[in-house]
Amino acid sequence: MPAAPRPRSAPRGRLALAAVLPLLLAALVSCGYGSQAVENRAKVVPQGPKLSADTVRVGYFANLTHGTALVGDREGFFQRELRGTRLRTATFNAGPSAVEALNAGSVDIAYLGPSPALNGYTRSGGKNLRIVGGAASGGVRLVVNPERVKDLADVRGKRIATPQLGNTQDVAFLHWAAERGWKVDPQSGKGDVSVLRVDNKILPDAYRSGSVDGAWAPEPTASKLIAEGAKPLLDEASLWPGGRFVITNIAVAQPFLERHPDVVEAVLRGSLKANAWITAHPGQAKAATNARIKELTGKALPAEVIDSAWPTIRFLDDPLAGTLREQARHAEAAGLLKEPRLDGIYDLRPLNRVLAALGRAPVEDAGLGVR
Repeated sequence: MPAAPRPRSAPRGRLALAAVLPLLLAALVSCGYGSQAVENRAKVVPQGPKLSADTVRVGYFANLTHGTALVGDREGFFQRELRGTRLRTATFNAGPSAVEALNAGSVDIAYLGPSPALNGYTRSGGKNLRIVGGAASGGVRLVVNPERVKDLADVRGKRIATPQLGNTQDVAFLHWAAERGWKVDPQSGKGDVSVLRVDNKILPDAYRSGSVDGAWAPEPTASKLIAEGAKPLLDEASLWPGGRFVITNIAVAQPFLERHPDVVEAVLRGSLKANAWITAHPGQAKAATNARIKELTGKALPAEVIDSAWPTIRFLDDPLAGTLREQARHAEAAGLLKEPRLDGIYDLRPLNRVLAALGRAPVEDAGLGVR
């Protein structure tokens, strides 16, 4: 049961200042798109003959929804499949920076959320990346201050945070609000509900100060707010058929995919094995993920946070292409994505070759694959 919210009795002026500062900080962070962390080295030493590349550079976030990559790196699943080809990894704070790294050739493969993948593909005219696999579903909740928001209808008129204008959760919340008949200007966030774009790193402070009444947030941010006294009001998975929607894709720079399909397949095999290990050993996987987060950020997640967040995430290999297409429609309806051309965004041939070798059924691209 969540702890009772902390009392908030700060003067009005202080609350007003607290409301402004998080938004200014979020604007600064989003303009810079996060930063690339110091390179990390795989746990397993490269052994055996090289594949077609000497090195492959893989990027991911120090987030629970990137648990496949965190486990695949820390437990050596990637490096064992790569044999003598060296794995080098880098971490990012935001999707746009990972897309920029793919464009610049700084990384070859990146674990990305749906919106960065969609934006990166459409803005380049379909020339800079391909989605070659999936990694995770779920891990997003609407959490609220129970003193101010009693039920879903009570969200109207409140201040709800999303991580960034046009990001995956921002689009999802705007779509949910529109389905309830509420009007919100997507750019300003003003309307029947106020949408405040607040970076996940400072969102707990914004919630603690009373600057926001709740958030449509990914894990572990949602669980960090719960630890501050917030109440889970809605799990986004409940809005999707079968409770599944893509939250993390595996994307590859197109030139790298063309030159080194064997390396891409090796990383995909490592990803599949990481997900299988996560499913078979959930306790160990949770601990390994948190250990990798501590290695990357200097601080592990508190037990109450990771224990709350972990059950909301499903690690899977299917990219759930139909849900990405639906997310693109939501972004277009909200006015945040103009006439998206998604033909060719997927190339699932490498993944399906890996699955076939394991005796597993192929996954579908929802008609959005290369032909």
